[in-house]
Amino acid sequence: MMRLHNLQLRPGSRHRVKRLGCGESSGHGKTSGKGHKGQKARSGGSIRLGFEGGQMPLIRRLPKRGFNNAAFHKQYAIVNLDDLNAFKAGTAVNEQLLRESKLVRGDFVGIKILGDGELKHGLKVEADKVSASAREKIEKAGGTITLRQKAERPHAAAASEASPEKPAGDAASEGTRKKKSSKKTSAKAKKKASRES
Repeated sequence: MMRLHNLQLRPGSRHRVKRLGCGESSGHGKTSGKGHKGQKARSGGSIRLGFEGGQMPLIRRLPKRGFNNAAFHKQYAIVNLDDLNAFKAGTAVNEQLLRESKLVRGDFVGIKILGDGELKHGLKVEADKVSASAREKIEKAGGTITLRQKAERPHAAAASEASPEKPAGDAASEGTRKKKSSKKTSAKAKKKASRES
C-alpha cells in the first residue's frame, strides 16, 4: 500500500546537475561542451532567434500577403468596479475623471466597465461599454450607468445636410456637360457652313 512515508520519485525523473567549468575530470572536457573559440564559445555570445549570420532572414525573404485584422482592432480601456471605489458616493465618473485619477491612460477607442469586485456606493458612471455583471452591481449599489453615444463624423454630418439639396458635384458636372454640348454644336455649325460654301 502506498503511504506518505514510502512515496518515491519515478526512475529517470531527476537528473544529475550538469556541472560546467570543473576541469577535464568533470566529464565535460576542458571547454565545458562549448567547443573551440567562436561567437558561441564566448561569455554573453548568444545569437537571437532567426539570426542567419547577417544574410537576409527567411522571415523577411518570404512574401507577405493576405488580410490582417490587427489594423482594425478596437482597443478599449478596462476599468473594474474595485477601481471605482476610490470615488465618493454620487460622483459622476467619466473619461476625464478617470484620466485625471490615472485609472486610464494612453490612446483607446472607449472605456469598458467590468464587474470585478463589489461597488460600495452609488456612482453615476458614463462609459462606452459595460458588462452585464457590472451593470447589475452598479444599479444594486444605487448608481446609474449611461452609455456614451458615438460621435457623428463631421464628413458624414455634412453629407446628410447636403442630401436634400443637389450636391455641388452634380451642379459642376451639369456645367461641364453644357460646355461640351455647346462645343459640339459650334463644331457642327462650322462644318455645315464649309459644305455650303
